[in-house]
Amino acid sequence: MAKALVIYYSRTGNTKKMAESVAEGIKNEGLEVVVKEAKNVDVDELLKYDAIAIGSPTYYGTMASQIKKLLDDSVKFHGRLEGKVGAAFASSANVGGGNETAILDILNAMLIHGMIIQGDPQGDHYGAVAIGAPDSRATQQCVRLGSRVAKLVKRLK
Repeated sequence: MAKALVIYYSRTGNTKKMAESVAEGIKNEGLEVVVKEAKNVDVDELLKYDAIAIGSPTYYGTMASQIKKLLDDSVKFHGRLEGKVGAAFASSANVGGGNETAILDILNAMLIHGMIIQGDPQGDHYGAVAIGAPDSRATQQCVRLGSRVAKLVKRLK
């Protein structure tokens, strides 16, 4: 069975709620999914999964340092994550708070690893976003992101 890992950092709980919704979308499509806070992820675990979704609050227009550290540590696997499906999601305090730039920074690291990223022609194009606590729209976009990740994994496997 294909497996997915949803990684997040959350200071207030907002990004954690998003991670749980992304995982729900993945699970709804029949994939095994594990949700972990970044501090509890051993970088070696990244090799075990077919898909990796990463969520972060937005700090100064980019990802939180806890997420950046994990991505920096993943350099030792350069080329070995190739072909895995990747996705990102982010929360911020306000509109224009840098959600898309934080997501794109995460996706850039995934692309350098050779991971496969799928955009979304509807809704949140780069990855799900929330302003403050995820409302019903953000939650729906998170579930949609998880579902799209899982469907892409199934097509590739």
